[in-house]
Amino acid sequence: MTQKPSDRSSRGASRTKTSQPEAGFSYQRDFFEDLVDTALGHAKKLGATDAAAEASEGCGLSVSVRKGELENVERNRDKSLGITVYVGKKRGNAATSDFSKAAIKQTVKAAYDIARFTAEDETSGLPDDRDIAREHPALDLFHPWAITSEEAAQLALQCEAAALETSRLITNSEGAGVSAQQSHFFSAHTKGFRGGYASSRHSISVAPIAGKGDQMQRDAWYSSMRDAAELARPEAVGRYAAERALARLKSRKIPTVQCPVLFESPLAAGLLGAFVQAVSGGALYRKSTFLLDSLGKAAFPGHIDVYEDPHLLKGKGSAPFDEEGVITSARKVVDAGLVQGYFLSTYSARKLGMRTTGNAGGSHNLTLTSRHTRADDDLDAMLRMLGRGLFVTELMGQGVNYVTGDYSRGASGFWVENGRIAFPVEEITIAGNLKDMLMGIEAVGADAYNYGAKTVGSILINRMKVAGS
Repeated sequence: MTQKPSDRSSRGASRTKTSQPEAGFSYQRDFFEDLVDTALGHAKKLGATDAAAEASEGCGLSVSVRKGELENVERNRDKSLGITVYVGKKRGNAATSDFSKAAIKQTVKAAYDIARFTAEDETSGLPDDRDIAREHPALDLFHPWAITSEEAAQLALQCEAAALETSRLITNSEGAGVSAQQSHFFSAHTKGFRGGYASSRHSISVAPIAGKGDQMQRDAWYSSMRDAAELARPEAVGRYAAERALARLKSRKIPTVQCPVLFESPLAAGLLGAFVQAVSGGALYRKSTFLLDSLGKAAFPGHIDVYEDPHLLKGKGSAPFDEEGVITSARKVVDAGLVQGYFLSTYSARKLGMRTTGNAGGSHNLTLTSRHTRADDDLDAMLRMLGRGLFVTELMGQGVNYVTGDYSRGASGFWVENGRIAFPVEEITIAGNLKDMLMGIEAVGADAYNYGAKTVGSILINRMKVAGS
């Protein structure tokens, strides 16, 4: 495997940087504020105890090409107003894409009627005053990309061409794409919260095919950033995707074996995601998790830490407040293997008799690290630590039971002997239990990769069952 392309290269297409959230949008911030205030005011007139509302808009461009020709150009634009109404301990919500005053009143009335006829829930309600965000730090999340469909198509063509030109063994392509997306919102509720911001997300991707006939192998790569200026160069994305596809040629099956397994860094983020799901409020209060009552207990070996930083500038998981207007703050979720905190919304926290952690809507910029990792623990070093075993680069299927922790996924990757890749493998299944897998983490690589809101290097697990031929 070769080095991943950097996500810090300059783009050739034109772009515009602006701090004004109205850039490229149909609606201004003050219009959304009026819309939300109108909805909240009508809810109070109907007799609501409390109410929350959010107005949002998103727009973007997606272009795809295949085998040197333009395949698809899509422009998307959507808008929404959502309202949640509380009548005592009863809750109702409704939404509309019609911003007329009549539609707003109808939507609020619908939410109010739902609340009136819903069963009471003692844990429902807006966040407590102490948890509401009063200050909203600017996190540099909005970088609109003023790219035309022609320019986007050119970047996609460059990406695909680089993949096809990498080797004569790259025989086909599932296509390449460029996407430029941006959105903004404003939300408020009757406990005094008011806030909103604009954000952007741009990407470039390609999926080349190597070989012919029964020996064809496909792989893909992409680059995704909030600021298009930080996307990897299209040629680098194309070449790396091609090299990944080429590395899979002449894949073999292997006999069933128990061995150490090294998860490539993008897949390692999935293991971190499994932990997040297991210690999230909904799973905990429903008692449907393999990490029930794990607070203060070991979920990882003692060299593992997990850190959450919601205020990382340009972070893909950054947010000054959560979906309920609750304060977000940096914290250690796991310290020396011990679980220090859950991921809770106001509702799930009340269900558990705890306090919200500002995670309504999910986690924020998680990083998993090992205290044993050295600066030179790159992928080659991790393969040497693996010694003899499986290096997984692709997972298939959804064979994860979060209640029991049972884990079984289709996989492909490489068989490793004496710390070096021996040959590619396919049509295998890896199996274990997530509780054992997390506790069995022996090493985390310095090859950290950001996958959405999670950053982690490759992860070496001491032992799993690999089912082959």
